[in-house]
Amino acid sequence: MSRIQLALSVSDVDEAVDFYSKLFDTKPTKREQGYANFAIDEPPLKLVLIHDPEAAGRMNHLGVEVFSKAEVSAAEARLTAEGLITKAEEGACCYAEQQKVWVRDPDGAPWEIYTVLADAGSMSPVETGACCA
Repeated sequence: MSRIQLALSVSDVDEAVDFYSKLFDTKPTKREQGYANFAIDEPPLKLVLIHDPEAAGRMNHLGVEVFSKAEVSAAEARLTAEGLITKAEEGACCYAEQQKVWVRDPDGAPWEIYTVLADAGSMSPVETGACCA
């Protein structure tokens, strides 16, 4: 099983959490300074809000959450075999230890296929938000 992830750069996380809590009738699964994520059952969606008031656009990245390292590895092998350029990544990102593989669509939109391995105490190792890009 998997679900689509939509990560948005927002100018005010508190305001966005209030709006999306009402829109999807649910509270965030994880809430940290400048960050929130919702694991929404209906429709199946992982909605991630990342504080970035200076972002050129509101879409940060797209993703597919899978539930094992084997699924990430299989996706990386499949995408590489299809001729796509992939970039593997493992470590802390978005307050979670993750394994992931990145690809970009023809217009440059970043997609990740990832699994969460454990909670982490920071957004990224250097607190720059450099992950998720």
